Amino acid sequence: QVQLVESGGGSVQAGGSLRLSCAASGSINAMAWYRQAPGKQREMVAGISRGGSRHYLDSVKGRFIISRDNAKNTVDLQMNNLKPEDTAVYYCNLWGDITGLTWGQGTQVTVSS
Repeated sequence: QVQLVESGGGSVQAGGSLRLSCAASGSINAMAWYRQAPGKQREMVAGISRGGSRHYLDSVKGRFIISRDNAKNTVDLQMNNLKPEDTAVYYCNLWGDITGLTWGQGTQVTVSS
């Protein structure tokens, strides 16, 4: 099965930016970035189809941009104007039914006020 590795997280002040990257070991289809904050359920942040159509969580729309490079098998998430509520572990995985999917270690994003 395809392996997914997230990278690019870090600690920034509110208003700062980070770019996350998801590298896949093979060809991928519709993909998404998810996040999980302490004490909260995992939520989808942004999704992108193989053809490039996009969907965003309302709270990040206008601040985050998801993109992909099918030749490189990568999916990136550019995060601008970060807010403390964006603090979470970010994961990439399939965009769709995530029931039973395996999750990687993710990458930590911490935003201070």
